[in-house]
Amino acid sequence: MAAEIVNPRSDSEAGAEQGEGAEPLDSFDPAFALHRGGKMAVQATVPVRDKEDLSLAYTPGVAKVCSAIAEQPDLVHDYTWKSSVVAVVTDGTAVLGLGDIGPEASLPVMEGKAILFKQFGGVDAVPIALNCTDADEIVETVVRLAPSFGGVNLEDISAPRCFEIERKLQERLDIPVFHDDQHGTAVVTLAALRNAARLSGRTLGELRAVISGAGAAGVAIAKMLVEAGIGDVAVADRKGVVSADRDDLTPVKQELASFTNKAGVSGPLEAALAGADVFIGVSGGTVPEPAVASMAKGAFVFAMANPNPEVHPEVAHKYAAVVATGRSDFPNQINNVLAFPGIFAGALQVRASRITEGMKLAAAEALASVVGDDLAADYVIPSPFDERVAPAVTAAVAAAARAEGVARR
Repeated sequence: MAAEIVNPRSDSEAGAEQGEGAEPLDSFDPAFALHRGGKMAVQATVPVRDKEDLSLAYTPGVAKVCSAIAEQPDLVHDYTWKSSVVAVVTDGTAVLGLGDIGPEASLPVMEGKAILFKQFGGVDAVPIALNCTDADEIVETVVRLAPSFGGVNLEDISAPRCFEIERKLQERLDIPVFHDDQHGTAVVTLAALRNAARLSGRTLGELRAVISGAGAAGVAIAKMLVEAGIGDVAVADRKGVVSADRDDLTPVKQELASFTNKAGVSGPLEAALAGADVFIGVSGGTVPEPAVASMAKGAFVFAMANPNPEVHPEVAHKYAAVVATGRSDFPNQINNVLAFPGIFAGALQVRASRITEGMKLAAAEALASVVGDDLAADYVIPSPFDERVAPAVTAAVAAAARAEGVARR
């Protein structure tokens, strides 16, 4: 798969589609110019220059390879692209900050995800936008498509269906299934938090965190922080802290309440923030400044909503020792591209049957280690363009897959 811009149409053709005499959208916004014709193209890896090449790449030579795979199915990994290609699957119901915009409108994002796989992990990826939102229909569709792919990256599927879809696919497929909105966010958040704690001379076990948002990212971050040994973590939704005494919790939130909030905090987010060491925002909205001021001295504020962080960095810096956002124009960007290319590259390298908690924790540890001795308040997480990131994550994930017995080579 080539991560290249293609431009099959002329400006005059585009203008005609928008109406005679209309200015092309490209004239007003460079984003449209870049996206014209899509951001991807399929590129062959072997030449077809003459009849000899044709006879090898297609018939009759291809028949020998097909017959061999029919007799020994595992050969598909050696003689097709299966082990180096990921399906990027969405139903368009939770796209970036845009919400439920449908499958067609989600395609620019899925194309973008695919070229990031290639750019940062050397992994080919194919965008697949499904015209259905029923969880079982999505599962059945992906299961039927799975023979063509070495892994499945679920993207921008709304909660709580995303949890069910991922679980059912993991049960039915023997290839990695990864919901990046959950686990990619969690991996990068944990890596940044590990380094923030190291900078302050503390361990994760000494920290109490509060997460704003009990959707896909919030739930996954809470699970990963607990797995990594956080002292305590409470999660708040629109109605306040998720706690066992609430009678309005979904099954997902009931499970969340069972392993979080050891301190027994109740009430609104603001109450939970009093004395907290860490704020992690994955919900949008605005946290009042007095609530930020009530946090413990030397706190960390990870306000990751885009484009408007829950706590603006100017406010956060008044009270916090380390500030991170989801934006590229501020230091310490919590960006999923730091995780998913390397995680899939590592999993595919060893033909892992799934992505385990241990593999995700290994990815976070490797990502944190890239910062090394350059650790500073404005540098607790590396840049996506740091060429050390993907190799470090890839190697750590591959090693963890072997250690956990899910590697097949």
